[in-house]
Amino acid sequence: MTDDIDDTVARFKRPLLYVMGLLYVGAGVMHFVVPKVYAQIVPPAFPRPLGLVYFSGIAEIVLGTGVLLRRTRRRSAWGLIALLLAVFPANVHMATSEMVPDAVPDWAGGIARGALWARLPLQGVLLLWAWWYTRLTPENAE
Repeated sequence: MTDDIDDTVARFKRPLLYVMGLLYVGAGVMHFVVPKVYAQIVPPAFPRPLGLVYFSGIAEIVLGTGVLLRRTRRRSAWGLIALLLAVFPANVHMATSEMVPDAVPDWAGGIARGALWARLPLQGVLLLWAWWYTRLTPENAE
């Protein structure tokens, strides 16, 4: 039975790699499209929020691209783990200060606030997803 589960998981590993890489590249690009939206969620204790937004956007683009390449996959996956840990304070800040984006209509404010809290455990899922590609396998060989 575990062989069946392992085969099923292995079958999804490659397509999910492309999904993950493209999600990070897309998210990184958005840091440059709407930087002020991202700057609002940087905790006030952090200096130069706009600079941090651009830096994290570049990191997401580079690391998202890096996981798509076999040669840099493991290092990029570790980089994504570090990035997810680094931006976690911004996610906590968003949830605890109940920052609802201006684009959210009034009727959906409660849903948006709930989503901010749901995003916190989602970070754990994203960490595990990236960690999956840190393991040395033939497809991740450097």
